[in-house]
Amino acid sequence: MAKHEAKERIEKLKELINHHRYRYHVLDSPEISDAAFDTLKNELEELELKFPDLVTPDSPTQRVGGEALDKFGKVKHQAPMLSLSDAFGKEEFLAWEERIKKIVPNSKIDYFCELKMDGLAISLVYQDGVFVQGATRGDGKTGEDVTQNLKTIETIPLRLREPKEAELKKIGLEGQQIKKILSAVKKGRIEIRGEAIMTKKVFEELNRRYKKEGKALLANPRNGAAGSIRQLDSKITAERRLDCYAYQLVTDLGQKEHQQEHEIAKTLGFKTVAENKYCKDAREVIEFHENRAKNREKLPFECDGVVVVVNDEALHKKLGVAGKAPRWMVAYKFSGKEATSIVTGIIVNVGRTGVLTPVAVLKPVIVGGVTITHATLHNMDEIKRLGLKIGDTVVVRRAGDVIPDIIKVLPKLRTGREKEFHMPKNCPMCGGPVIREKGEVAYRCANKNCYAINYRRIGHFVSKQAMNIEGLGRKIIDQLMKEGLVQEAPDIYDLKEGDLAPLERFAEKSARNLIESIERSRRVPLARFLNALGVLHVGEETALDLANCFGNIQKLKSASFEDLNSISNIGEVVAKSVYEWFNNERNRGLLRRLLEVIKIENPKVTRKRQTLAGKIIVLTGELEGMSREQAKQSVRERGGEIASSVSKNTDLVVAGENPGTKFDKAKELEVKIIGEKEFIKLIK
Repeated sequence: MAKHEAKERIEKLKELINHHRYRYHVLDSPEISDAAFDTLKNELEELELKFPDLVTPDSPTQRVGGEALDKFGKVKHQAPMLSLSDAFGKEEFLAWEERIKKIVPNSKIDYFCELKMDGLAISLVYQDGVFVQGATRGDGKTGEDVTQNLKTIETIPLRLREPKEAELKKIGLEGQQIKKILSAVKKGRIEIRGEAIMTKKVFEELNRRYKKEGKALLANPRNGAAGSIRQLDSKITAERRLDCYAYQLVTDLGQKEHQQEHEIAKTLGFKTVAENKYCKDAREVIEFHENRAKNREKLPFECDGVVVVVNDEALHKKLGVAGKAPRWMVAYKFSGKEATSIVTGIIVNVGRTGVLTPVAVLKPVIVGGVTITHATLHNMDEIKRLGLKIGDTVVVRRAGDVIPDIIKVLPKLRTGREKEFHMPKNCPMCGGPVIREKGEVAYRCANKNCYAINYRRIGHFVSKQAMNIEGLGRKIIDQLMKEGLVQEAPDIYDLKEGDLAPLERFAEKSARNLIESIERSRRVPLARFLNALGVLHVGEETALDLANCFGNIQKLKSASFEDLNSISNIGEVVAKSVYEWFNNERNRGLLRRLLEVIKIENPKVTRKRQTLAGKIIVLTGELEGMSREQAKQSVRERGGEIASSVSKNTDLVVAGENPGTKFDKAKELEVKIIGEKEFIKLIK
């Protein structure tokens, strides 16, 4: 292809890619599949590699920068990035409204309400339509230049979209306003402000991966976003898959209302929060706030309140600024997810693997609208890290329905009467000795017949992800164990309706229902059965890997440590745990009893042409047409081996949507990379 032809093709590809980015990220209405979109980006990248002088700063290929920075430069904001005043509760919000009404008497005040995202405030500057500078808030006057890192966020356009006149008219703009916007997009400076966030889903996925890889976990989505933006290497930022929502148009483009700032930003190619709402008065604001507070956990991002903005921008100048906060907007906060309380005592729970977990008993406190009386302390190392004593005043955090954590001790409030906590030398449930293995954080009960351990093990055995025995909850398990009807998991399959009917909580129908549920569980896939056994370090994913690798329980039972350790996704610690479990005489007896009453369904192994024999393959990113496990199974059926990391021995990397650091490593080592379409052809 001649250079002039390449230039024309590159411009068309850039325009088309930007169009589909807008359809996908902003309108949430994609016109083509992810795989097709990737093909367009791949073609653009190949052309730019052939003609590097045709690469421009706004090219979609420039989202991940080159060399890592030594430090961030400083950026002076043209207009200050102000902080907000807070209103806690309806009374404080109404008091704020009363104050501003006194400043602008006889003015009609309506509002635009925005969800207050918990991320990092950023400023985005465009010159002649091209993204040229991104900065953090800093102290409000001066921030840090994080342009290269912000370029990695797909929802931040590298070139502004040129809106159509009809779109601008639809949002209430007129002739001169429209001309001003279109002119500024082509030739002018436009500044947008927004929030860089990490979604809850990405946060959870990253922490699962980091835990598996032995890396430090992210504390929360907000810290994850802030820490990602302040990485000196933009490749690390790209791996974090951040998102961005616009909420302010700093440049005067003729907007008369704050609501229009959001609407204009959307036409320029920015993502905005669909749940944001115009409210004609305080009553509607309060209704919106209450509704959002009830449904905050359903949002894809962390949200701690509603930002209430006076909609009429003519009133903003009249209301002015008080200190560092504008009077024309307020953060109407949700009931806090953090609060302070006093630790009145520490109790110890015993888990299914015998691990002793300390739990703080708290003076009752409301956190996130719920009264909290207990918070997990995880282990002794965490107690030492916090420097916690019984009697301390602490900061408690609650996220969703998860048991609260103590995140900080306030030692300045100590009276001198606080007491140190020591892990008991004997199990609080059975009195057996408590041990701590060398190199382990956990303390364990050494008594294999401990009631608490058996109780937890049986609870795990019957859970939905394991044997899925409906109706066998914790209270029923406790009752059956105390009555002597169940001591170990196999005893469940000896139960009869007559055993249950006389017991409290059981009538004839409920007894029959439970027995039927037990009968249904007698047939179970191998992976679920392995998960049900409760082997230390073996969860759903590892159980699936073991099932797919060995195919049946007999082969797994006879596997050597070396056999287990050679499996790609299973490390030495897990291999040792599995080997020891299956070679423990007590566990072998338990397994024999279970195999007498349970029919295990082995994974279906369809013999395929061994087209991938001897090949080491790594998967990265999200596949559209199949699950990760289906892809792994397809590779194994064809003789290939799945590896968890890229090395010089890797033969092939399959990259789906949002590939991570494995993709970069493959490029660095010049390992062949293919997309999902090519992979599907390969396994046909």
